[in-house]
Amino acid sequence: MIEVDARGLSCPEPVIMAKKALKKSPEGIFIHVDNVASKENVSRYLEAMGCKVGLEEGNGEWLISGRR
Repeated sequence: MIEVDARGLSCPEPVIMAKKALKKSPEGIFIHVDNVASKENVSRYLEAMGCKVGLEEGNGEWLISGRR
């Protein structure tokens, strides 16, 4: 599984990065984000792609996992 760092970026860039990573790693990805809009948009995108989404929060950042 690929790990992507999208901290410091605003949407739609984290979603675009998630889309590219999911193409390279169809079994799933991990993506780091640091704002609520990115957390919600990336999670929604991964769910739409058929992934089970997991969230870990710490220090105002999130690690989102999307697994097929």
